[in-house]
Amino acid sequence: MTPTTPPAGPAGTPPAAPPVTLDDVRDAAARLKGSAHRTPVLRSRTLDALVGAEVLLKCENFQRGGAFKFRGAYNAASRLTAGQLARGIVAYSSGNHAQAVALAARELGTTAVIVMPEDAPPSKRAATAGYGAEIVTYDRYRGDRVAVAEALAAERGLALIPPYEHPHVIAGQGTAALELLEEAGELDALVAPVGGGGLIAGSATVVKGLHPAARVIGVEPEAGDDTKRSLEAGHRVSIPVPRTIADGQALHTPGELTFSVNRRLLDGVVLVGDDEIRDAMRFAFERLKIVLEPSGATGLAALLTGRTGPLPGRVGVILSGGNVDAERFARLCGTPA
Repeated sequence: MTPTTPPAGPAGTPPAAPPVTLDDVRDAAARLKGSAHRTPVLRSRTLDALVGAEVLLKCENFQRGGAFKFRGAYNAASRLTAGQLARGIVAYSSGNHAQAVALAARELGTTAVIVMPEDAPPSKRAATAGYGAEIVTYDRYRGDRVAVAEALAAERGLALIPPYEHPHVIAGQGTAALELLEEAGELDALVAPVGGGGLIAGSATVVKGLHPAARVIGVEPEAGDDTKRSLEAGHRVSIPVPRTIADGQALHTPGELTFSVNRRLLDGVVLVGDDEIRDAMRFAFERLKIVLEPSGATGLAALLTGRTGPLPGRVGVILSGGNVDAERFARLCGTPA
């Protein structure tokens, strides 16, 4: 798949402007300085030999809140007016955006209400509450989290910060790729997980803006291939809510805003199975000495399985998060008797 030009407007008008630009990401980076961690970039000769490329791993599992989500949440929340901050914030998330918004709200001296699925990982729910957020639950297979959050926003006068459908959120997420390029230099390809699409939309904006010839490849779990299907169809499609260990990528349809970016900039999306994700988590723990949650390991899984195809010389991979408790990590990564 090759990137396309922005969709044209009505006859005789220029293409629509992108919702997020490289300058937006640079502005977000300036705003995040001193609030978000500048996460490390790791190398592994073993990994390089296995995949036949020079691999640079951007470790967002070391970000505040345990995942890249703090970048977008703080960038958006810090732009709210004093009046909005006084009333508070509402968000919906299975875990990482929930923690990020709760932490950002605490840092900015306001409160947060988070709509979370009933089956969200207990560790993510506990961390969200630990940052001081009020949690409202719903059934992810029968309920509508957006409707619940919008009702709370209207009822209480709260500012809604969605997990990916917001230009400030997308720009904030793109700062992970910006930091990677600043530290590692030019890349031939970037691989990143795809859930709602905010991380890869922001990352692709950076990579294509600085190095247009570089490839940008998204990774989804096999059960949650809504973005891949949507790119192939040329429009957003919906699938049943996925059942996958990669809970952060268990989406049924791409975001409208994020898809408008990703259909233009992505070079493709590949799929990995739950067992392959487990293998990648185990590899990261045993060989890299780091802990990844399932969604955080899908990019690494794509490399280890060869799903990305032949790789160019220098490849960046965003390891998007490490929020998994010890019991679940042991259960997922343990070798069957």
